[in-house]
Amino acid sequence: MNPCNTKKGMKKILTIVALLLPVIVSAQAQITTKKVKLMDFSEKTTKIVLSGNPFIDTELEDAVKNNWEISPYEFCSLEEFNQLKTKDDYYFLMTVLGKFRKEAAPGLTMLSLVKGGKGADIGLNKMLEVVTVPLCSAEEPGGREIVFLPALIDIIQEHVLASMNKDYNAYGGLSSSAGNIDKADSAIKIFSENDLTDSAAQLVGKLAEDSDKVRLVTEEEADDIMAEGREDCLVSYVVAPTNPMVGSFCYKMLIDSRTHRLYYYRKHRISNTLAPGFLKEDIFRMFQK
Repeated sequence: MNPCNTKKGMKKILTIVALLLPVIVSAQAQITTKKVKLMDFSEKTTKIVLSGNPFIDTELEDAVKNNWEISPYEFCSLEEFNQLKTKDDYYFLMTVLGKFRKEAAPGLTMLSLVKGGKGADIGLNKMLEVVTVPLCSAEEPGGREIVFLPALIDIIQEHVLASMNKDYNAYGGLSSSAGNIDKADSAIKIFSENDLTDSAAQLVGKLAEDSDKVRLVTEEEADDIMAEGREDCLVSYVVAPTNPMVGSFCYKMLIDSRTHRLYYYRKHRISNTLAPGFLKEDIFRMFQK
């Protein structure tokens, strides 16, 4: 074998690799995860979009003023949102209607945090969704959303910070950061009687008889505990359509009334056999050791 030919061949290979390397590096640089996209969150202004409904807008303003800490914020109208939504200088927190595939009309109002940018003029579904939290029934809000709104604002903030820390949280939604029930053994679990299906209510009633860490109370009592911010209490909150149809979703939460940390979060699709509210399997999941 001619050593000169070998050296020439090696030089050709090295030249090809050298030429390809910038292309490979460039391709790798274009892979941007959701975590990376959110790293500018604390530096950008979050626009709180007011819907024009004075009842919910007033409560949202108060909840944000008293609880929002993780970024600069400003309030804006829907008209301003439509003018600014294609700019990546802003994030937007807004109420949206949630309509699922099998529903004839939207059944829920949700709080959604999205990032402005290209494609936003096509629709909300083209914007980067940071997190969406169920707020209340779209048709007939029951009023509990006002009590829980400050907690929901804090839950959104906690999820943003978790998403900036790990892609697992960024892509997993609230479920990724709400499997904390095992860490709350010392807390009293407060269930509103209206948040439980019949079978779940029977089970919670039995648990309450045997343990001072479980309480079955009226909706008014549960809301009072939440509003007072009692220490070491997890309070139930269920969001479902007022008139659910088969295919609608029901969201179930347990929230710390003092810290506003989300300790349990699950949803199920409503059917002929699965009513709105915590199911028996939810209760088993919480208390089965």
